[in-house]
Amino acid sequence: MEENINFIRNASISEREEIIVDFARWLERASQEALVYGEGRFAVLSANMAEAIRVNADELAREKPETTERVLQQASAMISQFKAAYPHRMLSRSVH
Repeated sequence: MEENINFIRNASISEREEIIVDFARWLERASQEALVYGEGRFAVLSANMAEAIRVNADELAREKPETTERVLQQASAMISQFKAAYPHRMLSRSVH
């Protein structure tokens, strides 16, 4: 994730937008995993942040790279906090 944040400065607008949307997907995945572990507050917070990032992806891609970097660093920090709290998460889920 960190390498994607550093890549933002030299990326084109379309590449920036792809990276931003990827971060939104990672946050959504973390939100779903948080629900599995009963972390409702984290799930809601990360889902809301993912939605805000996804809705504003085009605008973020066109703004100064520093602004985009800050937003993505906050998203990365949220994901890292969840990974630190649950280092041995499930790798897959099946529904019966």
